[in-house]
Formats: sequence, C-alpha cells, structure tokens
Amino acid sequence: MTQPIRSLVGAAALLASTTLPGLAQDQVISWIYCGDTLDPVHIKYIAEWEAANEGWKVEPELVGWAQCQDKATTLAAAGSPPALAYVGSRTLKEFSANGLVVEIPMTDEEKAAYYPGIVETVTSDGTQWGVPIAFSTKALYWNKDLFEQAGLDPDVPPKTWAEELEMAKIITEKTGIPGFGLSAKTFDNTMHQFLHWVYTNNGQIIDADGNIVMNSPEVLAALEGYKSMVPVSEEGPTAYEQNEVRAIWLDGKVAMIQAAVGAAFRADEAGMNYGVAPLPLGPSAQGPGTLLITDSLAVFADSGVEDKAIEFAKYITSPEVQEQYENSGLAGLTPLRPSAAVDKMVAEKPYWQPFIDGIEFGGPEPLFTDYKGFQNAMIAMVQSVVTGDAEPQAALDKASAEIEEYK
Repeated sequence: MTQPIRSLVGAAALLASTTLPGLAQDQVISWIYCGDTLDPVHIKYIAEWEAANEGWKVEPELVGWAQCQDKATTLAAAGSPPALAYVGSRTLKEFSANGLVVEIPMTDEEKAAYYPGIVETVTSDGTQWGVPIAFSTKALYWNKDLFEQAGLDPDVPPKTWAEELEMAKIITEKTGIPGFGLSAKTFDNTMHQFLHWVYTNNGQIIDADGNIVMNSPEVLAALEGYKSMVPVSEEGPTAYEQNEVRAIWLDGKVAMIQAAVGAAFRADEAGMNYGVAPLPLGPSAQGPGTLLITDSLAVFADSGVEDKAIEFAKYITSPEVQEQYENSGLAGLTPLRPSAAVDKMVAEKPYWQPFIDGIEFGGPEPLFTDYKGFQNAMIAMVQSVVTGDAEPQAALDKASAEIEEYK
C-alpha cells in the first residue's frame, strides 16, 4: 500500500457512523456522488436502470466536493469500499497500484466512440480503470470592448503565444487594464493552467512507457511563455486560481483568460461583449491543443457487486444519458463523444467549437501513483518562475528530478 493511501486508513474510524447503508447488501450498488444535489438526469436514469434490473438498487450518497474523494479512498483502504465512486481520473493509477479498484474493460468500439485522448485519461499500463463521466477542455476568452479601447480589432483574437503577448502588452499600456489573467495560486488548477501551455506546444510530461520527459525544449518554452505573461497580468498572480481569474475577467478587469465553457454561460448572463477562440499556439504546436481533464466512475474492489457496478457505470455514462447530463446546468462540461447532438449544440452556440477543436492535439492529465506529490512539485515549479525566484530551466530541472519518485 503506498503512503498517500495508507495515510487515510487511520481516518476510517471517523466515518464508521456514516458508512453507506447498502454496503453489506449484495443487491445494492452504493455510489459516492460528489456534490450537494443529485443531477436530475441521473435521478431519471437511475430509476430507469432499476426498473430494468429487478432486485437491484442504486444508492447514491451525496458527499461535498472537498471531502468526496477522500471518503471513497478511506472507506476502500479500510476494507469497507463503496461499489462506485465519482473520482478525478488523475487518481486512478494510485488506486489501481493499491488494488483498490477493478479494471473496467472497454471494447474497441467503446473506445472509438470517445473523442481522441479521452480514454488515455483513464488508462494506466494499457488498462482502463474508470469510465469517464465529466470532461473539461479550455479555450481563450477575450473582452472585445477592451480590445477596441486598445486599438485592436475586437474580432481578431491572438492565434500564437507571440501574438497573445503582444496584444496583452498593447492592452495593458493603452487601457491600464491587465491584458491576461494568470493563475499561480497554491491550488490544483495552477498546474492545469500550465499544462494547457504544454499541450499547445506539443509537449509531454510522462510518456506511454512511464518515462518522465518534461525536461524538453517544448516544455521549457511553455514555462518561459508562462513567465512572459507576468508583466501583463493582474498584480500578484500567486493569489489567484482560475475561478478567481474568471471573476476578474467577468468584471472587465482583465482582457484575456483561458477557461472552460462555463465562462461563456456566465458572460452571456452578464451581457459581456466577448469572443471565444482556440488557445494560442506555441512554436512547436502541431495543431490546436488543450489539457484533457476527466472525472470518472471508479468501481471499487471487494464490494461484492463489481460486475453489476461496471454495468451500471457504463449505462449511466452511455451516449443517451451523457448528452443530457452534459447539457444541463452550469457545469461547463465538454462533450465526451462526437454526435449529432453535439453538432446541433455547436450550430446553435458556436462558442462550443473551440473547446472541441483543441481535443485532437490535446494531452491527458498525467497519471502518477502519488498524484498530489506530482501536483505539488509542478505548482512549486510554476510559482518559482512566476515570482522570479528561479529561472525556467533551473525550475524545470528541479521539478523533473522531483517527480521521478511520484510516477
């Protein structure tokens, strides 16, 4: 058992009084469900699945986002696993290394139904360990009014890093408003924001054979590019994570950000004059890119209902169900699969297109057996460069050596 998992076992006693009521019942699929409410789409289809599977019941337990994954991990490590849990796909390698989850085989047909790269987000050593249920990509947002105030064409966004920096400089100088919103807080999405730069320059962190390959010209250029935006970003980027940067953009206090599609929903509500385009590309890019982030349903070992839990997990993420789930609320989910429904959605709201365009050359969130260790090393690297405490190459050298122990 690896240390990150083992450290949670001692907390299991704290959860004894809240163990899921159906865990001991072979005919119950207990589901640790993140959030404070069940999505209406899931309520509908849970009922339909139960009606078609007499003698089986799905029992979701709502757990807040901050505690959700730790609760599933603690219960599993203590020998009282849920049947199913909503987890960040980034944790699947750690779960599988500890024997906490079971393989979820996918047919070639199932794999081919997803957009490129999505299956890789749940794959370790050639094996799938989860079923994707939520997907996020990013695109560039720009405030057209600020572009116009700075004398830039409000309908022409930057297409390259060099253009992005130049436009950000012009906006900052001409309007006094930062040209770009930069995330560098001690928060998980600081690493995510940086990885968007990596994947818009044909970079990699870890290859298919498990080799750390981030100390490369492509990733170095991404880190240098991130640093170049500091003078044209909001003051003190280390105080901001992506949602806080989004709030500044919505308030007209920064000109450009990289964000998920949920920002478009909010910008529409705020009546903003804005545009959405693919993320600008670095000098080594082969095409539009983005970090491909998924959350997944993991089926835990030793629940006694593994096979049926896999069946349900595939049902509740099937195209018919998933399309409705992705289109509900302000979750800001990028579609997992191409379909006629997606084509219709793009036709009705063209701002969806950049989020799909970036998928082809995007890259998955890297899988590590100690994901938090990896994440912390990456955040420290980015912060050291943003604050000027380290030069990009030195920071990259240090982080590359550190994350070897976490893979």
